[in-house]
Amino acid sequence: MPTPCPFLPSCGRPLSWRDLNALRDDRGPELYRLCLEYGQQLWLDDLPARALLAVDRALYCDVPGDAGVLTEYPMPYRAIGWMVKQPADTFTGNARVHYQHLADRVRGERADLKKWRAWAAWAVTRYVRPDLTGDPKHIVSEPTHAEIEAGLSTYGVSGEIDEWRRALAD
Repeated sequence: MPTPCPFLPSCGRPLSWRDLNALRDDRGPELYRLCLEYGQQLWLDDLPARALLAVDRALYCDVPGDAGVLTEYPMPYRAIGWMVKQPADTFTGNARVHYQHLADRVRGERADLKKWRAWAAWAVTRYVRPDLTGDPKHIVSEPTHAEIEAGLSTYGVSGEIDEWRRALAD
């Protein structure tokens, strides 16, 4: 059985995509926590790629900086780094490419925030797994840490940059 991610909560009950779908119109703190809990469950079910997608969904929730859930479970950059760093035979794909594509292709509501959070997750992934290569067919200007920090400063929530920096130091 996989080790629980120390940066994700457990909810103590089985979850499914239906639980997340029930909150699709309210993308706030409740969905944020539920996505993190679902990510933990998927991780423990040995579904690491799906777990990472659940955590990604939490990144895109509309959580105000003063929401209580962020005190207990800040933006999940450390969870992303921890998960990507774990040895897993069932992890499919390349997380660096995943975040590279996500950052460059995000559209719609709050696109700038989502883009900078995806780039922040990309930087964490590059840090914890320097062996993962980018997609050479997807030409994109990869931002510097200073540019990512500026994007998070402009669009992110209070304390987000500090949490991102912690993920880069783990």
